Amino acid sequence: MNSYEALALSYDELTQDVRYEARADFVEKLFARAKIPVHTVLDLACGTGTMTGILTGRGYELIGVDSSEEMLMAAREKAQALKGIPPLFLHQSMPELDLYGTVEACICCLDSLNYLTRARDVQRTFARLKYFIAPGGVLIFDVHAPQKLETLDAQVFLDERDDVYCVWRTEYRKRARTLDYYVDIFRLCDGGVWERSFEEHHQRAYTVEELTQWLKAAGFTEIRTHGDMKLRRPGEGEGRIYFSCIRK
Repeated sequence: MNSYEALALSYDELTQDVRYEARADFVEKLFARAKIPVHTVLDLACGTGTMTGILTGRGYELIGVDSSEEMLMAAREKAQALKGIPPLFLHQSMPELDLYGTVEACICCLDSLNYLTRARDVQRTFARLKYFIAPGGVLIFDVHAPQKLETLDAQVFLDERDDVYCVWRTEYRKRARTLDYYVDIFRLCDGGVWERSFEEHHQRAYTVEELTQWLKAAGFTEIRTHGDMKLRRPGEGEGRIYFSCIRK
């Protein structure tokens, strides 16, 4: 089963501790780095559209892009209750991004870029973003630090709610720098019957040096790294690293 095909149904319930409002506060602070006023925002790998909805409610015009049809279905359903300009949702992969015009800012949250397990796909994504972010606009994304992915090897994680039970098993392949997640999802259906689904998720570790080099090559400048929702540089052992940069 494709990543997020089954998990999409329970994603919001299982990510209640993500602190989306705080992350929206943080990316808004980084919007101030843009050389132009930020009005239209691309939420790349938007998932079920939680960040899309928060920023829409704060007065921005949003475009949400995701490669999962199931996640986009959930995002579109949630967006019906939003106030403000209705978001536009597009079913696209990151390396094949194709918008109708430009945006002043792009966000790509919650280690979505790590899901691109081929370096050339990350490079293609940066090249596409350079094409669709207006000159002076800002790109903001976060990744798992390489050491974090490596320390997740051979771990088992449990997520349990009243009507869903999720088991994550992990395996890190050092040569490929990839972390494989094997996910068993149990959902309580009508009649008290539990339904089991299985998905595989794959992430690859990228270093700050690699990402910085590829951003420069794509046409981004003033590249900075930040700690997790911190304006300072990432500290030693920081698990999540934010990037912000300006489109030339």
